[in-house]
Amino acid sequence: MEKIDFHRYGLIGKGLSHSFSPGYFARKFAAMGLPHRYELFDLPAIEDFTALPASIPGLAGLNVTIPYKEVILPYLQSLSAEAQVIGAVNTIACLPGGKLAGHNTDWLGFQQSLAETFHPRESYRALVLGTGGASKAVVYALQQETLCREVSLVSRRATGNTLSYEALTPRLLADYTLIINTTPLGMHPATDDCPPLPWRGSHAAQHYYDLIYNPARTLFLQRARMAGAGTQNGLRMLELQADTAWAIWQQYPPGE
Repeated sequence: MEKIDFHRYGLIGKGLSHSFSPGYFARKFAAMGLPHRYELFDLPAIEDFTALPASIPGLAGLNVTIPYKEVILPYLQSLSAEAQVIGAVNTIACLPGGKLAGHNTDWLGFQQSLAETFHPRESYRALVLGTGGASKAVVYALQQETLCREVSLVSRRATGNTLSYEALTPRLLADYTLIINTTPLGMHPATDDCPPLPWRGSHAAQHYYDLIYNPARTLFLQRARMAGAGTQNGLRMLELQADTAWAIWQQYPPGE
């Protein structure tokens, strides 16, 4: 077998042409003087993942994005403690023997980036828009915060403890200090989309966090700023979770 002098990393998901990750890791590898490569693997269906790892010589790690963060779990041989609790994976380490270990670095990237701009002095309530894999990581992160006394979820349909958008009133929205959009609504190229919030309930004491980073200022954040609220996009979270993923990959020798 031909000797591989560099490691290969990549991102699996759908619609990856505008992904941040290849450029970020290319700059990281160049700064560190490493010959590694980071590639995009756009999969039409999660079943296509089965043959992927073995088909890529030198593969050492993968990131996972929409829509596969949850459905990837059955394809992995082990999960970190955080990934087990969260129920979603965004980082995969390739172990010797072809085994795949799932991790979640989204929650830590969110927690660390939020702490850079959001400084509550008293307990607060958080409203999380969306119920997918990214939402699960955000909820886990908020559950680690001592000042966050309540986390509520919002989805298109009310199920169990999850609210519907129709159930949100301006008064109810006003009761939440932190509002996080984990949905793809507003992501490039559909930049005119926005979660259907009762925006009259927005006010200057709130902080709005959009996990979307392209565009940098989504319609969601624009409307929040019009109310005088604090705003933050997902770029810093993405950088921090990528750095944590890199640290995880360095803990394992690449798969043979």
